[in-house]
Amino acid sequence: MWLYEKKLQYPVKVSKCDPRMARYLIEQYGGADGELSAALRYLNQRYSIPDKVIGLLTDIGTEEFAHLEMIATMVYKLTKDATPRQLDEAGLGENFVNHDNGMMYVNASGVPWTAAYIQAKGDPIADLYEDIAAEEKARATYQWLIDMTDDVDLQDGLKFLREREIVHSLRFREAVEMIKSDWGTKKVFKV
Repeated sequence: MWLYEKKLQYPVKVSKCDPRMARYLIEQYGGADGELSAALRYLNQRYSIPDKVIGLLTDIGTEEFAHLEMIATMVYKLTKDATPRQLDEAGLGENFVNHDNGMMYVNASGVPWTAAYIQAKGDPIADLYEDIAAEEKARATYQWLIDMTDDVDLQDGLKFLREREIVHSLRFREAVEMIKSDWGTKKVFKV
């Protein structure tokens, strides 16, 4: 069970209307390596992972939903004062026509989110390496997003998200080592 605290994990600020940047940020909302994909991947994988790392996947998967909320807030703040023309010029015209300011799970190119983005092999090591790769891809995307804007307020929130991806990657690497260390342990089963 989750308890929802009605505040963002980290404050989201933007200093100007920038629909172009909002379009790029949507990649982290509904893209293959975005926050929705990460949350669903980890929360799904926990059913076939050893007990000692289930909590890790649950914790990180839950945190990814908090990051999804931050991205949605950033996109909203970057577009709330935009004119329909500005949205169209930024490549968000179709979204505006279909959904107004409603958020849709699409990537920066407008391709809808798909369950094919999430992986679960059922092998703990394979899944954790997939998770490490996902976190590193998200980290790289956040860095590129930081490089795409001169809005220092927006950069602050993006830097927070980038750092959390690094922490998650490190935690998944620790989980790999925990599982590998169990391989050398002699197991006795009572019949």
